[in-house]
Amino acid sequence: MRPLRGSCLALLLALSSTILGLHIPLEVEQLPTITAKAPSSLIAFPFDENFTLKCEAKGNPQPAFRWTRDGQHFDPRRDPRLQTQPNSGSFVIPNNKHVSEYRGKYQCYVFNTLGTAMTEETNFIVPNVPKFPKEKLPPVVVVEGQSIVLECNPPDGIAPLQVYWMTIGLKHIEQNERVSMGLNGNLYFSNAVERDSSGDYCCFAAFPRIRTIVQKPAMSVVVKPSKDVTELDDSKTTEREPSLLLPPGGQSEVHLVKGDELELECIAEGLPTPVYEWTKVGETLPRRTNIKNFGKLLTVAKVKREDDGMFKCTAKNHLGEKSHFFSVSVEEPPSWAEEPPESQLVTIGSDVQIKCATTGRPRPTITWRINGQPIGDTPTPGRRLFDDTIMLQQVQRSDTAVYQCQASNPHGSVMANVNLMVLNLRPLILTRDFQEYSAVQGKHVLMECSVFSSPPATVVWTSGETGETVGGGRFSVLADGSLQLQRVAKEDTGQYTCQASNSEGETFITSKLEIKDPTRIIEPPQDLKILRGTTAQFICQAEYDRSLRREIEILWARDGEEAYLNYTQDARYSVDDGILQISNVSHSDEGLYSCVAKTTLDQDQAAAYLTVLDVPEAPEDLVLADKRGRSVRLKWTPGEEHNSRITEFVVEYEENQWDPERWRELERVPGNHASAMLMLQGHINYRFRVCAVNDVGQGPPSRPTDRYKTQATEPDRNPENIKIEGHLPNQMDITWEPLMPVEHNGPGLEYKVSYRRLGVEDSWTEQMVKRHSFVVKNTPTFVPYEIKIQAHNQQGWGPEPKVVTGYSGEDVVFWHCLQENGSVPLASPEDVSVEVKNATLLRVRWNPVPANALRGHLVGYNVNWWRTQSLLVSTKGPGEKQSMKVFGNRTHAMIPGVKPFSEYRLSVNVFTKKGNGPSSLPVTFTTPQGVPEKMSILRATNPQRTSITLVWAPPVEANGILTGYSLQYQQINDTQHLGELRSVNVSSPDITQWVLVDLERFSAYKFYLSACTKVGCGPAISEEGGTATEAPLLNVSYYVSDTYVKIIWTVPGEHRNSALYVAYMNHREGLWTTSEAVTASKAFHLIDGLAPGSVYTVRLLASRRHDSAVIFEDVIHTSEKGADRQDVGVSSRGWFVGLMCVLPLATLAALISCFVCRNRGGKYAVKEKEDLPADQESKGVNEDTFCEYSDNDEKPLKGSLHSLERLATGEDDSCESVVDYEDEEEQFNEDGSFIGEYSGRRRRASVEMNGPSSSVA
Repeated sequence: MRPLRGSCLALLLALSSTILGLHIPLEVEQLPTITAKAPSSLIAFPFDENFTLKCEAKGNPQPAFRWTRDGQHFDPRRDPRLQTQPNSGSFVIPNNKHVSEYRGKYQCYVFNTLGTAMTEETNFIVPNVPKFPKEKLPPVVVVEGQSIVLECNPPDGIAPLQVYWMTIGLKHIEQNERVSMGLNGNLYFSNAVERDSSGDYCCFAAFPRIRTIVQKPAMSVVVKPSKDVTELDDSKTTEREPSLLLPPGGQSEVHLVKGDELELECIAEGLPTPVYEWTKVGETLPRRTNIKNFGKLLTVAKVKREDDGMFKCTAKNHLGEKSHFFSVSVEEPPSWAEEPPESQLVTIGSDVQIKCATTGRPRPTITWRINGQPIGDTPTPGRRLFDDTIMLQQVQRSDTAVYQCQASNPHGSVMANVNLMVLNLRPLILTRDFQEYSAVQGKHVLMECSVFSSPPATVVWTSGETGETVGGGRFSVLADGSLQLQRVAKEDTGQYTCQASNSEGETFITSKLEIKDPTRIIEPPQDLKILRGTTAQFICQAEYDRSLRREIEILWARDGEEAYLNYTQDARYSVDDGILQISNVSHSDEGLYSCVAKTTLDQDQAAAYLTVLDVPEAPEDLVLADKRGRSVRLKWTPGEEHNSRITEFVVEYEENQWDPERWRELERVPGNHASAMLMLQGHINYRFRVCAVNDVGQGPPSRPTDRYKTQATEPDRNPENIKIEGHLPNQMDITWEPLMPVEHNGPGLEYKVSYRRLGVEDSWTEQMVKRHSFVVKNTPTFVPYEIKIQAHNQQGWGPEPKVVTGYSGEDVVFWHCLQENGSVPLASPEDVSVEVKNATLLRVRWNPVPANALRGHLVGYNVNWWRTQSLLVSTKGPGEKQSMKVFGNRTHAMIPGVKPFSEYRLSVNVFTKKGNGPSSLPVTFTTPQGVPEKMSILRATNPQRTSITLVWAPPVEANGILTGYSLQYQQINDTQHLGELRSVNVSSPDITQWVLVDLERFSAYKFYLSACTKVGCGPAISEEGGTATEAPLLNVSYYVSDTYVKIIWTVPGEHRNSALYVAYMNHREGLWTTSEAVTASKAFHLIDGLAPGSVYTVRLLASRRHDSAVIFEDVIHTSEKGADRQDVGVSSRGWFVGLMCVLPLATLAALISCFVCRNRGGKYAVKEKEDLPADQESKGVNEDTFCEYSDNDEKPLKGSLHSLERLATGEDDSCESVVDYEDEEEQFNEDGSFIGEYSGRRRRASVEMNGPSSSVA
């Protein structure tokens, strides 16, 4: 680690001996601190289940709790109806019939041996159900023009209160300038009129917080007409100036709290009805002023101190006016001037000041308590009281206490508990010792060292290795003692020590820092344009610190959403190894997709946009305009393009006379047009629709237009493709392509056929027909005629027709002659030559066949070629014949795809419509050498710590003389990133295996091998493999049944705790399945659930990847279901029993024969054998010992183990190979040998290979 030099940095946590904003760890003895308390007011609403009065605290020793109610001691634990919890001062009052018994003001006290804290009072309010008194109200009788006041007097209840005046039928009483309700709920009539008479004036009081509405008994109003009043009362009904019904007097005072809403109200009576005017004396009304209730109410929202002043209300009519003055005073409840006084930690002998600075209007009164007890005004030694300040001098341990400061005025109060801790304590480091920190290179890291001490401690950080103090530059010590490192580097890794000291002692802890490589996305996702309904795939690969490989996550999110697609329930999204696949993409999938490579330390992010392409949507709003008989303009509005520009529009039509419901294309319009002038046929009832086309394809059609029928007209054109044929002598057959039905342009279509002999007749012979054919009979043989055909309908004739020339029928003898000779060409092309352009391409030239030898219309030439032999072998044989057609009168062709280094033959023949002519004489040529084909087999086997063996087979088609092989390889890291590419030149074509050495231990590699000729090297085959793990396995064998395979191994003792993996693949499915980690000491693994009668590849691996670090690999066959096990002896076989019965009889017959021959003096076969040559006799001996095999279940088969040795040494034991591989499908083993596939037997695989054919790189 790099030493970090610098001057000693001493961190003093505070310059004075007092610590404000006190936070003392609970490990230290301390005063109680209240952590939760009840509100100042708690209302027992009837719909709540219960009511909690909270009082929670912390402290050391553990605090205890006590309560008072209305100033008297109250113990909730002694009341069984209340719910309490251990070590808690809170209690719960259930909402039942007894809840009203708990009304009162509650206060909680929290205490331990050091002091007592207390809460402010909580007023627990249990509201009564508000009710109007039951009373019978006399009717209110007035004379028309007099004022009326209907009093509501709503009952007391929980605010807010809402008052309504309605009839008994719940119809609101109409209010206006004359009749209105005051803030007190009364209904005021400035002057009465006859229509005010009613017997159902009802006052309703609503209390929303308790969900209650009450109704006052109905009141009756009787208004007598003024004409029925005596002269003595007449003065009361005449017009009069205003007088105030509310408020009384000429002036009143209004006190309200800052932030409340100011409401000033004036209601006057008079006749005519008064109007109102509001002013502020000496000032303008505040901008927040609103005039409501028909001018009778002034409101100012959220009043401020500057809203103080004198407001004036004036009620007036034409007879006079009346005013009232409101003296408004905006006041404030007590509040802290800045912050509540904070608790303090001081050392013995310090001077202490506790200040309780508050504001309020009127000025708050300050009350002091110590541990909940009031402080008298008499000074005590060492303590002085100055209104809002307490001074303490030379404090001692006994001065530790909780000081309560309470500030009050008529609008409320505030209270604070101030903990004064007098304490001398050596440093206490709260951070855990030996804490380990990790940081990413280039980032910041914070190593904590949280210290508590009294007096404050000095904190110093030192390097754990050098012991030097660190600080300055990239290192800084924070106020809480933590060490912050900026832009960390690898050399910052190591141990660091935090040392805290004061006058009472010192303490230290050690921290460990490890610097990791940053996480970085090396293959970010790329923007995609995908067709709807297909699958989109984003790839995101990252590199990261190897130690974080178990923590790395590659997460996907869309459009900044917080939920990751890795955990979505939508089955269309799948995430695997950093690859996001979205199947069946829809338009809703379009958006920005973010890839986040994330570890516990850092993350990197990249994003790509998915654009969903689709055919355009159908055009809309089709309109037919500019209708002009046989033309019309079609207009439309294009639909959504779906991210691909519309290139054209297809206009289609349908008509209901000739081919109803079948749509045909009429016209194509450029994509930047939204209309088309359509030229139409006559006498057709059209409908039109439009489709849009973009690069994706043609979209759906629009909705069709209404029908549009064109007028009938004469035909626009005449028949085309007129054919004149003479099938019989003295006859001429005329046919033509008729007009389509939609081209008739009107009813009654027919054709006028006109004909005459060319150069002989001047006049035309004419005939009207409705068919599209006509036969002219009695014509001279094979003479030319002029023919023309004109269309006609009920509206007139088509345009003047064109004249065509044809011949009448040929003589029947000549016609038969053509049939007998086949009318095929008589000659073949001459001077055929071949130019070899390269190993796979030819240029062929020839001279054309003369026209008189074609005997028909020339169609083209056939070029035929075939391979006669490869120049690598001496044997010849005809290859597959190949051909190419060259149309027209061409005399050359390029022939691709011939095999390199081969001998070919080539011929050419002409062909007409009647058939092929004779082929030219074959031309023989050879092709030069080319590059070999891709090799079919490459295996990475026998992995060792730093080496691996590659085994291969030569290419099937060498395309020349092999000169050697090109071998390349590169390392694969954990993120699938490929390393530097290295090359090895294998100069001998006979080498089929190679040992690569000096490889990285326990690493994966990718290998590339291609065969070479003198022309160059062919395409490479690739294979992946890896060097061996730390746990080399010995004596690997296995046992196979119909549904499982048991793999057995041994492992050296020092590697018994290593982990390995077992992978297998069904050849039919091609999918690998890998097990969880298996401890090597287990010595076996069972793979069950296999399919009977199937072929599997089985591997033992050093890592979870199935394609790297292969320890062992083999191919196995599971037996058919229900088949006999292969380890059953032959003694139970039927053929064996039969053989044992026949052998004694045969032996007996042979003995009898020999006995008879001896008695007759016959010769034995020994003499004949002596006459044979020696080599034939030895051959017979070898045949007697033709081969061996073992049915021992525990021994390895010779065909699986010994064949490896034979391949390495070059031996060829054909005897054993015949037995071992007879009737078996050959498989290429991982070490290059061909092995037989056996089931039901245990086999041992070689993990080494030696021999002279191996080469080392």
